[in-house]
Amino acid sequence: MKDNKFFLYGLFIITLLFAVACNDNQPEKKITGETKKDTAKPATPEVETKKGPVINIGDTLSIKRLVLVMKDSASTIERVSLKLGEIYGPKLGAVMKKNNLKMTGAPMAWYKGQKAPYFFEAGIPIDKKPAKLPAGVYVKQIGLDSIVVAHFYGPYDLLPQAYEALGDWLKDHKKKSKGDPYEIYIGDAFDSTGKAKDPYKVQTDVVWPWK
Repeated sequence: MKDNKFFLYGLFIITLLFAVACNDNQPEKKITGETKKDTAKPATPEVETKKGPVINIGDTLSIKRLVLVMKDSASTIERVSLKLGEIYGPKLGAVMKKNNLKMTGAPMAWYKGQKAPYFFEAGIPIDKKPAKLPAGVYVKQIGLDSIVVAHFYGPYDLLPQAYEALGDWLKDHKKKSKGDPYEIYIGDAFDSTGKAKDPYKVQTDVVWPWK
């Protein structure tokens, strides 16, 4: 696996999360001095409308996977994005290269809650279990579990709606959670020229095991 492949996945996650952080931290603009708008009739304030995400839900079985994983935490969403980029890129990339491991699927992440401080596990599916791993890196195994999946298309800051939809599905079908839900970053946020894609054409799967 080429090193730039891991970099692109790291860049993808950074772009998704950092875009959310930037939108939430825009400085308020202050206008001083008299302008035409100061003396004119106040305009009707524009109401910003945001297109809702596309969420397709289906139940199925998970695929058996070996996932090379690192745990980490961050105090802000900006730090989460930076750390995910480091994990998917140079950190796990170096371990895979040293152990001659092949990537067998899209990057994944498990989150403990959705509020700061953020505790998470980030991993990359691999083809075999390595003989020896450095401290802080381990293998997580996913079995053939019953799962419900939300195929999500839209801005990343709307992703909590996918979790809500899955929670409603479990309740409606009288199912109980079997484990923590996780995200699979299937879509590439950039095209072949490096231009950011329409977020409504980028797929993120949210997976929730049930029993």
